[in-house]
Amino acid sequence: MDRLGAGRLAGVMPEHPILVTGATGKSGRRVVSQLRTKGLPVRAAARNGEHAFDWTDRGTWDAALEGVRSVYIVQLDGTKLVRPFIERAVRHGVRRIVLASGRGIDDPDYAKDSGGILEGIVDSEAAVRESSLEWTISRPGWFAQNFSEGFFADAIRAGELRLPAGDGAASFVDAEDIAAVVVAALTEDRHAGEIYELSGPRAVTLTEAVATISEVTGRDIRYVPLSVEDYVAELVQQGLPPADAEAFADVIEPLREGTDEYVSDGVQRALGRLPRTFAEFAESTATAGGWR
Repeated sequence: MDRLGAGRLAGVMPEHPILVTGATGKSGRRVVSQLRTKGLPVRAAARNGEHAFDWTDRGTWDAALEGVRSVYIVQLDGTKLVRPFIERAVRHGVRRIVLASGRGIDDPDYAKDSGGILEGIVDSEAAVRESSLEWTISRPGWFAQNFSEGFFADAIRAGELRLPAGDGAASFVDAEDIAAVVVAALTEDRHAGEIYELSGPRAVTLTEAVATISEVTGRDIRYVPLSVEDYVAELVQQGLPPADAEAFADVIEPLREGTDEYVSDGVQRALGRLPRTFAEFAESTATAGGWR
């Protein structure tokens, strides 16, 4: 048994399912998979998942929480629904919660909030910390999986990533590491009261990231830096409303300004190992056919 083994699974009662909300998302479905690999019962909840759950339909909350003692909360952006959900969870006997949040949430200069999501996330974190439950907060930075199944994936498959990010970099974190931290927090006793900021082991520029993906896939892929104005104009030309196009440009601001370059120690503190590198993410994704 490794040095973390003594604490592993210590806080779990196997007869109670672990509720995973957002179970079809990048982190949620990996949390479900890793828990099931450990042989633990999981209630995989999402609007179109195994168990029907909709943040905007409170009539689905009780069935999701029935018999549950531990919950992974993936909140709905732009809402303040976590606070009433936690109140409901307490009434159902839930004892432990892990909240998916984000890096920079307590830094007003981290990024623009044109999408109007910051207030809800701040309220969610406050609700978690003020609750009577054992809680852990996961604050991941930019997902490496944005290149394979998210924001950048279609552009990577098309061979050209066009963004207003200049030569900025980010310490991209692998969603497998995010899920591993969440699973540890759900199943071990030693993570109560912890806020884990999660990142990869070093910052990677978009030029470096695209070059790495090109190498492992054997394809010619390039990154083209754009001005914010040109990027917004391209999105509008593709049919997006100007306000949405500008919101997308704002999302890229932390990359452009380098505010997500710094490396966090959350993965190492939670798991006792270094996070996976971007190259390891790219190699495993290519081996699994992620960019076909």
